[in-house]
Amino acid sequence: MARTKIKDILASDKSDYPVTVKGWVRSFRNNQFIALNDGSCMGNIQVVIDLNTDSELVKNITVGASLSINGNVVTSQGKGQTVEIKATEVELLGACDAEKYPLQLKNRPSLEYLREIAHLRFRTNTFGAVFRVRHSLAFAIHKFFNDKGFVYLHTPIVTASDAEGAGEMFRVTTLPFDNPPRDENGGINYKEDFFGRSTNLTVSGQLEAELGAMAFSEVYTFGPTFRAENSNTARHLAEFWMIEPEVAFNDIVDNMDLAEEFIQYLIKYVLEHNREDLEFLATRLVDEEKQKPQNERSEMGLIEKLEFVLNNKFERITYTEAIDILLQSPAYKKKKFQYEVKWGIDMQSEHERYLVEKHFKKPVIVTNYPKDIKSFYMRLNEDGKTVAAMDILAPGIGEIVGGSQREERLENLEARMKEMNIPAEEMYWYLDTRRFGTVPHAGFGLGFERMVLFVTGMTNIRDVIPFPRTPKNAEF
Repeated sequence: MARTKIKDILASDKSDYPVTVKGWVRSFRNNQFIALNDGSCMGNIQVVIDLNTDSELVKNITVGASLSINGNVVTSQGKGQTVEIKATEVELLGACDAEKYPLQLKNRPSLEYLREIAHLRFRTNTFGAVFRVRHSLAFAIHKFFNDKGFVYLHTPIVTASDAEGAGEMFRVTTLPFDNPPRDENGGINYKEDFFGRSTNLTVSGQLEAELGAMAFSEVYTFGPTFRAENSNTARHLAEFWMIEPEVAFNDIVDNMDLAEEFIQYLIKYVLEHNREDLEFLATRLVDEEKQKPQNERSEMGLIEKLEFVLNNKFERITYTEAIDILLQSPAYKKKKFQYEVKWGIDMQSEHERYLVEKHFKKPVIVTNYPKDIKSFYMRLNEDGKTVAAMDILAPGIGEIVGGSQREERLENLEARMKEMNIPAEEMYWYLDTRRFGTVPHAGFGLGFERMVLFVTGMTNIRDVIPFPRTPKNAEF
C-alpha cells in the first residue's frame, strides 16, 4: 500500500479505512501508544499497537526511531485527536540509540545547542515549523513574480564585480596559496588564475539583473549571496539568500508600491497556508517574551503583528523627516541612543526600530538618503545631495528591504563612479545599458532570511537558515 502523509489523515474527517504511514517516533507510552511524525505537518498521529506485539520490537520503539506502520484509521477515544491508527503491522525501519539521542523531550535543548546539531534540529517542533514557513515563503516569492509576468533570471555566483563597493567578499581562486604566481610589481598574477582575473562570490545579483531588465522589462533573481563580514551578531550571516527584482520604466514610487505589495503578499500567503506552524511559533514567542523585562516585551503577538502589517499601509517618510523625528524623540533627549543622530549618518538598527516600533508603530519606508552613504548606481536627486533610495523598516529587525531608482543617465553614472573610485573600464558592460537605449528603472533587494525571521518571530538569523555560515563556523 502507498504511504499516506500524516498531514492528509489529520486534515480529513474520514475514518474506518486502511493506511500505511511512515515516520519517526516522538513519544511511546505504556508500551502501546506511539506518537508518530513524518514532517508533513506540526501534528503527530497516535498509533495504537497490540499489547502482544513482539517484545524485541517494542524494545526498539524509542524516541527518534523510524517506523513503517500498516493499520486502520479509526475514531479516537482519547483526548486531543479526532482520529488515530490501530496498527495491524509495525516494521522497524531504523533503530535509535535512545541514551545518546540528543532530542529527548524531557531535556528540551536550547536554540544555541540546537545550532551545534543543525543536522538534527529539523526534527524539533520549532524548526519543523520554521522551515515549513521558509519553504512556503520561497514558493510564494516565485508565484508572486510569475503571476506578474516577471522573468526569473539566474545571475552568477562567481563574479568579478562588487555590486555594493564594500570590499567584504570571498575570493574564488585555484592559485596555490603557498606560492602564487607574481606579476612584475610583486602582486598576485590573476591572469594565471582559472578565470584569468580576480573573482569573488557575489554579494548581489542586482547589476546583472539590470541587464535582463533592459530586455525583458521585468526580471527577478532569487539566489545565494555572500559577504565576508567578520560580524558575529544575531542579524548577520556570511551566506544568505536575496530576492532582487529589477523593473524597466519604474520610478522610486513604483518601486515602493511593488515592495509593499510583495511583502504583504508573502505574509498573506503564509497566514493562509501555514496557520498551524504560525500558531505554534506564536505560542513559543509568548513563552519567550515572559522571560524579558516588562518594558522590553512586544506589544503584539506574532499573528497579530503579521495581520497588522498585512492590513495597514506602510508609512512613507524622507530620510530628512526621519532624522528630525529622531532628534525630537524622548529617546534622543534622554540620551538613550547609543549612536549619534544627525543628518548624514547611516541610521543604525536602534534608530530604525525606534521609528517603526515606538513612533509610527508600523512598517516604514524611508526615502531620499544622502548620496554619500549610498551606492554609486542610485539616481541622484535634483538637490544634488540625496539619491532616490528607499529602505523598508520592519518591527523587530529594522531594515528588511533596500532599493532605489537606478541612475539611468550615463553622464551622472560616470561622474558617480569616478567620485567613488570605481573603474569605468571594468564596468563597461554596465555602462553599455546606459549607452544603448537607456530607460528609467528601479529595483530592490529583500533579504530572505530577514523576511523569514520577521514572519516566524525568531530572534536569531542563524535559526532561519538550514545550515548557518558565520565567522569560524562552516559545519555540515
